[in-house]
Amino acid sequence: MEAYVGGDARALQRLLDTLGPSLYAFFLRSVGNAAVAEDLVQTTLLKLHGARGRWRREERLRPWIFTIAANVRVDWLRAQGRAVEEAADGEALLDAADAGDPAGDLLARERDERVRSALERLTEPQRAVVHLHRFEGLSLADVGRALGISEGAAKLRAFRAYEQLRRLLADLVLEDPS
Repeated sequence: MEAYVGGDARALQRLLDTLGPSLYAFFLRSVGNAAVAEDLVQTTLLKLHGARGRWRREERLRPWIFTIAANVRVDWLRAQGRAVEEAADGEALLDAADAGDPAGDLLARERDERVRSALERLTEPQRAVVHLHRFEGLSLADVGRALGISEGAAKLRAFRAYEQLRRLLADLVLEDPS
């Protein structure tokens, strides 16, 4: 980002190569449409370009960019006439099956579909928190900042979302035999 702010045109491509897939996945989980997700990534990049001068070197880049993306998401939801819920009302997912094992591959695909389906049953604000926290690795404090909510609200949304995922996917969670 520092190189991009400094005028290095190739730095934007490096940012896109690094963060583009994560931004796309974030939007795809929120809107459920690949073409719209691609458009929202482009909108985010335009906003990033416009805001690049406001980025501070000491600021962590990933949360800063996902804050822009979260705002783009809210704008899109509002433009679609969808309410952005302010009050939201898993964690122990299994590892992928070993490569080369057809039965394991089939089980992994079935499990992945179940997890995707469970994620879709979450409220949109909960999906956003889970995506940023679980898939993007942001802390809940950073998730709160990115979504414009308090850390406590992000923790509550995450707790409720993970609890619902545990219920929906209970049969996929390995129990401790002791």
